[in-house]
Amino acid sequence: MTLSVRSVLFLVALVASCTLSTSLTPQSIFSPLDANTIGGDTAPLRIPTVHESAVQGRRIMHLTTIGTLSTVFPSSEPSAAPLENRPAGLEGAPIGLMDYFADCEPAAGNPTILAVDIATSFKNARAGSNVTLSMRWVPPDAHVRSYSPAALPRFSLVGYLEDLSDEDVEKGGVASCFVRHHRDARLWLPGNRIHESRWVRLVVNGVYWIGGFGDRAYIGWIPVDVWKNVTAEEVEQCRLPGEKTGVLSTLVDWLGLSWGLW
Repeated sequence: MTLSVRSVLFLVALVASCTLSTSLTPQSIFSPLDANTIGGDTAPLRIPTVHESAVQGRRIMHLTTIGTLSTVFPSSEPSAAPLENRPAGLEGAPIGLMDYFADCEPAAGNPTILAVDIATSFKNARAGSNVTLSMRWVPPDAHVRSYSPAALPRFSLVGYLEDLSDEDVEKGGVASCFVRHHRDARLWLPGNRIHESRWVRLVVNGVYWIGGFGDRAYIGWIPVDVWKNVTAEEVEQCRLPGEKTGVLSTLVDWLGLSWGLW
């Protein structure tokens, strides 16, 4: 039996979708707005559930280790501010900066961060600012395939920073977990000679999710209990667009096809 190009793309999308208790139709996540049919057959769109969206988010957090850490400047300037030559009038203004994180406490769903005390984000947090960690899914093959960033998932974790105890760090193997994702971070682990640093977790108390276009993806808040109750098995089974999925993915790479051709 000879498979058409559209049939191959359909099979690849099916394999790439998150394998959950209720499977997702490929069109509900991956297809563009005008592609409601595959091979001439009408395929109704279905928006993923909140739980399915939470699984996708946890998968993204498991694979994506760089995000934007946002805080708010305090109403009173910290003592170190003069060293920064910080302009006046920043009180209450938000600032988002790149930072490293790692999924070193998967049972809790709280990302682990190596806080360097001299950094603005951690000064603001120490002064009482709430924290938001934003991340998005960038497919590893985005350099060779055509994706619409607006159609891909992104989300923000809202919460506060909490120091990890020495017991937490040792029992969870936090240092080795973090360095496995960020080798250069060895230079500023706690106890280094350059900057004071410490291990913290972002305690998640809110998750705002944008799964893609609103006619085929969930957009809105994910309850914290749903976020935290995602299982390791669900995260492992989930596949996001662009993840390697075996023979079919290799075939599509060889043919030079992309999701953008649907």
